[in-house]
Amino acid sequence: MDPTTLTLAGALVAFAGVLATAVVAYVGKRGELSLSRLSTLTDELQEERSDLKEERRLLKDENVELRGSLVAKDAALAEAAAGRAADQAEITRLRLIITRLGGDPG
Repeated sequence: MDPTTLTLAGALVAFAGVLATAVVAYVGKRGELSLSRLSTLTDELQEERSDLKEERRLLKDENVELRGSLVAKDAALAEAAAGRAADQAEITRLRLIITRLGGDPG
């Protein structure tokens, strides 16, 4: 082989090496950027998850307060209903007494 052919072959091998290095660097940089983006997305998701957990806890606390309020209102309504039933029984008893005494309960 003559020197020109050897130089050309060497240059082609060197070019292939440089080209392979450039491809590896490009792929490596893309991988690094992908990992960076993945890390950022993971951080954002964890932050959003923490926010949602806090919101859920607040809603549970509010739900407990509202249930307590409803229990108190139910108790007040039951007491009022019992009072009304007692009043109705007393009215009926008094009407019977009025009727026995010869009056008109109406």
